Amino acid sequence: MGYLIGLDIGTSGVKGILVSVTGDIVASRTEGYPLATPNPGWAEQDPEDWWQATKKVINGLLTDSQIDPGTVRGISLSGQMHSSVFLNDKMEVIRPAILWSDTRTTRQCQEIYNRVDGLESLIDLVSNPALEGFTAPKILWLRDNEPENFEEVKLVLLPKDYIRYKLTGEINTEVSDAAGTLLLDVVEKDWSKEILDRLNLDREMLPPVLDSTEIAGKVLPGVAVETGLKPGTPVVAGGADNACGAVGSGIVSEGRVMVSVGSSGVVLAQANNPRADKQGRIHLFNHAAPDKWYMMGVMLSAGMSFKWMKEKMFNDRLDYDKLNELADSVDPGCEGLLFLPYLYGERTPHADANARGVYFGISGKHHQGHFIRAVMEGVTFGLKDSLELIKEKGVTIKEIRAIGGGAKSRIWQQIMADIFGQEINLLNIEEGPAFGAALIAGVGVGEYANFKEAEDKIIKVRKTIEPDSNNVQHYNDLYQLYRKLYTSLKDDFKALSDLNN
Repeated sequence: MGYLIGLDIGTSGVKGILVSVTGDIVASRTEGYPLATPNPGWAEQDPEDWWQATKKVINGLLTDSQIDPGTVRGISLSGQMHSSVFLNDKMEVIRPAILWSDTRTTRQCQEIYNRVDGLESLIDLVSNPALEGFTAPKILWLRDNEPENFEEVKLVLLPKDYIRYKLTGEINTEVSDAAGTLLLDVVEKDWSKEILDRLNLDREMLPPVLDSTEIAGKVLPGVAVETGLKPGTPVVAGGADNACGAVGSGIVSEGRVMVSVGSSGVVLAQANNPRADKQGRIHLFNHAAPDKWYMMGVMLSAGMSFKWMKEKMFNDRLDYDKLNELADSVDPGCEGLLFLPYLYGERTPHADANARGVYFGISGKHHQGHFIRAVMEGVTFGLKDSLELIKEKGVTIKEIRAIGGGAKSRIWQQIMADIFGQEINLLNIEEGPAFGAALIAGVGVGEYANFKEAEDKIIKVRKTIEPDSNNVQHYNDLYQLYRKLYTSLKDDFKALSDLNN
């Protein structure tokens, strides 16, 4: 029996899974590490923490499973997108990594727009708008604010690419993660000379770009001693966390969409050709599947809205089962109560840091159950915003696959089916990006001919939720009102932000 290892270098820790080539999860390990916030809006981590956690995870997988390390056919990696690791000419880390969630780069984002003559021009170059989380603004921030560190920079790597370098000694990235830097020509799959010239950045500080399924290197002898792996074990390039999550959910053909209700909400659809949104409302990135792309909408407060309600409105006195029970006691539409899930601003379709959460339509008849269900419905309306944008770009949505904590709720499953007006499918395996990374390893080393073969062998639909025809039209009418609320309140959100500041 052969095995594959998938590693996900996340924000809270490294998750690793050991998978048989037939798709059985043999072992799973997670090792956490701290996140530093030295100033408001900052988010940093020490890449050495990632590396130490990775070694512990690999060692744990091999110890727990007791397999022969020689039967590990390949390893691949997923990782948090956008976060920046700055290295000197000795390949030493210069300063803590600046993470995707760091918001210090607002001025640098505006500088990018100024240098490339606006949003549409930027999207023509790199298919995405300039957001604080992306890599390019972080590089400019370092140049502006820590010039002595910037002078030392020989190379900028993304988190999983740094860990792969530590495993193999090879320096590279791959298309799906590089697409999130704001420096890649997403159509041509290579660094954009024009954007680098406009930003006065040296291409030499960026690594070679591979396809996700290419073998990027082999496990070094010294690393083998530390981890228990066999020296020379192939390490496949891997993918960004969202691309790997899509692979692990079988989103490897056009028309299939992943809806993830985690802390944030993600709607992701494969595209067979690049279709950038000129207004920058949804992202276009390269997929881990060769010569494919994906469109992605992101809402900042999906499960986070539900968690906020549980903790702040109900003081954590009600468990999730009770919250679901109360939500189920209320009719669809909450008798006219709507919720805007913009607790921390929003990203898709409104890139607006000033937007805030709203309960709209409160009346004396509304009770706990209404407020709970309204959050579920409001988050789902927000996810529908992304689905509608994907349809607008010419993708026919044939199947929706739901994952994440919110998708485990029977009530929320039905709300999604009714608001989307389509069947919702749940899967037999939900191991997140680490599982997708393991499948990428399998394709890369030839255990599977392609992702379609891997999916057919391993990923199955375990449950289908049908929309209730009695609710679909009512929800559609409410959605039209929901869409108007942001437009009506946009200027007031800004005014409120100015007052608070």
